[in-house]
Amino acid sequence: MRTGLIVAAMLVCGAGAAADDGPQQDLKPLLNAGETLLSYDWPILTIGTGQYEEGPTGVTVFRFARKVYSAIDVRGGGPGTVNAPYMELGYDLAELDTVVIAGGSWYGLEAVTGVASALKDDGLRDGNAFAPEPSVAMSVGSIIFDFGPRRFNEIYPDKRLAQAAFRAARPGVFPLGAHGGGRFAVSGSFFGCHAKSGQGGAFRQIGEVKIAAFAVVNAIGAIVDRDGRVVACNRGEGWPDDLLVKDLFADFPKSREGAWSGPERRNTTISLIVTNQKLTPPELKRLAVQVHSSMGRAIQPFATIFDGDVLYAVSTAELEQQVFNPLDLGALASEVMWDAILSSVPPQPAQPVIDPTVEVSGAVMRELAGDYRFSAEVSVRVVHRDEGLFAQATGGKRAYAIGRDEPVRLHPLSDYEYAVPGRYPLVIRFADGRMTLNPGHWQQVGERAD
Repeated sequence: MRTGLIVAAMLVCGAGAAADDGPQQDLKPLLNAGETLLSYDWPILTIGTGQYEEGPTGVTVFRFARKVYSAIDVRGGGPGTVNAPYMELGYDLAELDTVVIAGGSWYGLEAVTGVASALKDDGLRDGNAFAPEPSVAMSVGSIIFDFGPRRFNEIYPDKRLAQAAFRAARPGVFPLGAHGGGRFAVSGSFFGCHAKSGQGGAFRQIGEVKIAAFAVVNAIGAIVDRDGRVVACNRGEGWPDDLLVKDLFADFPKSREGAWSGPERRNTTISLIVTNQKLTPPELKRLAVQVHSSMGRAIQPFATIFDGDVLYAVSTAELEQQVFNPLDLGALASEVMWDAILSSVPPQPAQPVIDPTVEVSGAVMRELAGDYRFSAEVSVRVVHRDEGLFAQATGGKRAYAIGRDEPVRLHPLSDYEYAVPGRYPLVIRFADGRMTLNPGHWQQVGERAD
């Protein structure tokens, strides 16, 4: 009966069709990208990240050198997971091989089972569930929703990208910010912040005890530091630079007025806490619950009906003796997790400075006029009038501040670069028959149709 449960759990959420012959076959994985790195000393844990910059979207794979003990705590109203029900059963066995966090909503779950397939294909695990220590690969993981208004395409982290990230896993370093599973994460939409977010990590060693925390923060709530300040937010008009979350709640719902599109209703923070101290299954479960509960200090509000928050807790059991009792270990781990959440915030895009004296010739503007297609749902028409260039979305969805109801004026920054003033930075660049919105790390590119 015990073996049957293992096999049944591993068959949930199959990987689906291979990506090699699908519409994403020409996408090139970008592996282990990022210059801001967390360094940690823990050989049993290696981490690999993969990204499709065309999305952009990505995946993060946490790989353990041998099977480890695990527990899970699920919060919020919309979790997307693989093998979560099995983990809730609390068997006292080291079974876990990998934890996978991916973008792409439900489609990204293919990344989780794809990593399990890689373990088998690479000869690291087999199908022998009847051995004294089962050798069937156990990969667990969760997804964030990174579609919607933030990007215009439906590229997702598939099996091919996940397996490449798994095989590129390396020890001792973890890229922080908008990379891996947090490649196009956002935070704070509850207050209309729509701040850029990402993945964070922190590591602490106290004597022989090691604690590592990781989080992909795609939360509806705002990220808050230990003094109650909102770390990242596109502020509303007249908002103070020293923005305190208590003031936002005190004035709620007025503090949400002027939001771009209201709260995004599919948001998630996926987190992982790892310790080398051996814990019993009940102790590991309570560690997961305690740390997950503590995250309500760093993300406000947290675990809402529109979040899909999941925390994975892992004990590598390398340290047999109990150095910290479970309560104290949980308190320490909660602080490490807060550090991880704060480190997830990347540098925010700056508001463009519009100089009213900049002039562009009519010939250049006529050259830029035309229809630009970003995806099946998003297209933008650019027209030249006597007053300048104007843009209007003509597909089924708006293109950020470029709406469908009426044209908006594009204010020139130079001959081929323009901006739309507003709460959220929007820069438009024209080059080589393309229209790029917010060129750089979070850009969306449209091809000229004519």
